[in-house]
Amino acid sequence: MRFASLGSGSRGNATVVESGTTRVLIDCGFSCAETERRLARLSLQPQDLNGILVTHEHSDHIAGVARLSRRHRIPVWMTAGTEAMHQGGELAAWHCFSSHRSFAIGDLEINPFPVPHDAREPCQFVLSDGGLRLGVLTDVGSITPHMLQSLDGLDGLLLECNHDVEMLANGSYPPALKKRVGGPFGHLSNDQAAEILAKVDISSLQQLVAAHLSDKNNHPDLVRSALAAVLGCAASEVRVADQQAGIAWSVMR
Repeated sequence: MRFASLGSGSRGNATVVESGTTRVLIDCGFSCAETERRLARLSLQPQDLNGILVTHEHSDHIAGVARLSRRHRIPVWMTAGTEAMHQGGELAAWHCFSSHRSFAIGDLEINPFPVPHDAREPCQFVLSDGGLRLGVLTDVGSITPHMLQSLDGLDGLLLECNHDVEMLANGSYPPALKKRVGGPFGHLSNDQAAEILAKVDISSLQQLVAAHLSDKNNHPDLVRSALAAVLGCAASEVRVADQQAGIAWSVMR
């Protein structure tokens, strides 16, 4: 089982997860053409995708979903609340799921779970091939018991580290935006991400990638330092997905 980021940040997000002959794209915040270009970096074509999973309707996660779906006849899975709010146009096929109930796409079992974020019906995912488990957690404002339960004992994790608290407080954002980003329905800080790692069982964790970093209110070195302190490793060992390059295939065995 493996995963890769096509890019992660406020200007677009997309993650590919693969197991056996099944490949799904989690979110698509890039244009159709840009998504095709970024997939090619992984030696993939849109036709290789079995589905698109959508976490919520914000444009940096859903901007390219409808066109990619229509052009390449890729089915899309999202919650009813997300579908009601998305502005991307018609989809090739749409499947509604409950964020409290698992479902399967090919060789992958998808376990969604609800999260606190300022969207209509947001969720995140734990994906499994029956043995290995990968968690994807971005766009979350606060930590919930259910979230921690869902992320316990993972083999891989893509984890939001959106902002450094001091950089956000002293940065150029207007007060209302600072309040939103740092609030209970905004985004995870480096400290909150580290807190999650400290509270869940990470004894089986093979792959950890920090994601969704703000380009104005964070720095990769701060992320690496915060997470390394919990992991007990050198800061240089912490991997970070960026906006342009994303991150290459991360394999779990």
